[in-house]
Amino acid sequence: MTYDSARPLPPILAGNVTVNKRELVKEKCDEEPTRMCDMLTRLRQNAGFREMGVRFACTSSSLEAIYAQGLRELSASVEASPLDRPILYEGGVYQGCWLESTGTINAEVLARFWPEAAASTYEHFADFQREDGLLPFMITPAGADYTHIQMVTPLARSVWNSYLLQGGQDRNHLSKMYGAMKRFDQWVGEHRNRRGTGCVEAFCVWDTGHDRSPRFWHIPDCTPLGDACAYYEDVPALPYLAPDLTANVYCQRKYLAKMARELGEPESEAVLWETLSAEMLENLMNHCFDERDQFFYDVDRFGGFIRVQSDVLLRVLACEVGDDRFFSLALKKYLLNTRKFFSRFPLTSIAMDDPRFNPRFDLNNWFGMTNFLTLLRAPHAFEHHGRFVELSWIMNAAIAAFSKMTRFSQGMCPWSGEAAYTSEYTPAILCLLDYIERLCGIVPLPSGQLWFTGMTAWAYEGVSRQEEQFAYGRTADHRKFEIVTNATEAKVYRDDCLLYRFPRGIRLVTDRSGSLQGIIGISANAVAGVVEYENLQIPFAIEGNEAMSFDGRQFETAMRPGVIAPVTEEWGNTL
Repeated sequence: MTYDSARPLPPILAGNVTVNKRELVKEKCDEEPTRMCDMLTRLRQNAGFREMGVRFACTSSSLEAIYAQGLRELSASVEASPLDRPILYEGGVYQGCWLESTGTINAEVLARFWPEAAASTYEHFADFQREDGLLPFMITPAGADYTHIQMVTPLARSVWNSYLLQGGQDRNHLSKMYGAMKRFDQWVGEHRNRRGTGCVEAFCVWDTGHDRSPRFWHIPDCTPLGDACAYYEDVPALPYLAPDLTANVYCQRKYLAKMARELGEPESEAVLWETLSAEMLENLMNHCFDERDQFFYDVDRFGGFIRVQSDVLLRVLACEVGDDRFFSLALKKYLLNTRKFFSRFPLTSIAMDDPRFNPRFDLNNWFGMTNFLTLLRAPHAFEHHGRFVELSWIMNAAIAAFSKMTRFSQGMCPWSGEAAYTSEYTPAILCLLDYIERLCGIVPLPSGQLWFTGMTAWAYEGVSRQEEQFAYGRTADHRKFEIVTNATEAKVYRDDCLLYRFPRGIRLVTDRSGSLQGIIGISANAVAGVVEYENLQIPFAIEGNEAMSFDGRQFETAMRPGVIAPVTEEWGNTL
């Protein structure tokens, strides 16, 4: 599918690239198979994000169609705010920008595609900060709302990664956000530690955005009189010690330490953030972690665990809690367990073996269905521990579901992948863009590296793997890169010239210019072959999740954690 050149495009979409003669493309392709040339031609004809040069083409017309629809709807979701600056709104029935999602993980992903809109979205929370330090939980066309806190993805992590992604140039933006988050940290410490445990407390359902979750049965949705400093004292369980809120502040302080050093603050300030972060982690593990279940639970006023196994686990892990072994156990026991969260279309919002689990998906809920916000938050948790293969299974299932959708909903049925409640929902749009880029595209990293992933998604049924082809384009530092992958191999082009050729199932790691730094095994099976690069033929044999560095002559193993297979039975507390 290509865009109709007569149809006006949204402001962030570019017109068709003018390379449309197969003879011209063949000059660049040398003697490669005609069908890969066809895919490259179609990629260059497709519209994309103007500044980033992002384009996508594949052999699934339905997947191409929903991708193009996502670009259009995402463009419409960035609007002028009450401050008359661009801001990303959640979309669908959610006419606002939420701190837990739109203003953090959504903006963090958006920064790869539309960095100016992402930075502006972050700054709105600083601009609307209350005098006492409270950040709004939501910004709407009518202004800001402060009735609760609603924190999930740490704002500091999102701001820091977006800052580095743009080369670490905008110190004024970083300084503004650092000051706002520093004041907010003080507010949280003063108002959300009523029980004196050091953990961050939830006063209502909406503090964590877990609408209708059995985690919060018999707990009010909101605070009394919309006062984020208060809770209903006649509700016996409140306040909760909330593991996801506590982990959020733990991770937030880690990144505030990075910012303090970057901004040239006294070293003592960075060290203080690190000390406070370590103390918060200790509080989390001492109060909210259950050794018996190896799970994180809310703790009620009487010291009892609220034993609902929800996506709180993934939220805590995405805040960088736990080492590699801890994460591996969480995969076997919960995240890749088909009795728990690893449904046909994972990851569910509560464990499937919980009697309160309900797969209903026709309304806003966190009592069962797979939410796209969960999927958008998942990559950081998995990639932080080098679990690229395991993440690919979740991404493949999501892309398969997207290829059958005609709208971007809040979530999907965990059994069938059918679209759930609402439409034009930006977390779902960004999830598709993110997953396509991670699985078979080109990802720019905060580290200054590029990932070129030679995989093909299981995008639709009834088509053999021999027919699957994916092509992706992106501009980095004014150089145009493209990757085309079929069932057996991938090719990377730089400024229309062939740069790499390698077997399907691995990811190239390069610098921003495309110079080779290493490879990662993305297939569950071992892959062996040759990477062709700059007149070199570099042999390799790599396992799933194995990372190998390149020294200019050969590859050497840097990490080899192995692959954890999905689990279909109860798992104990040891690996």
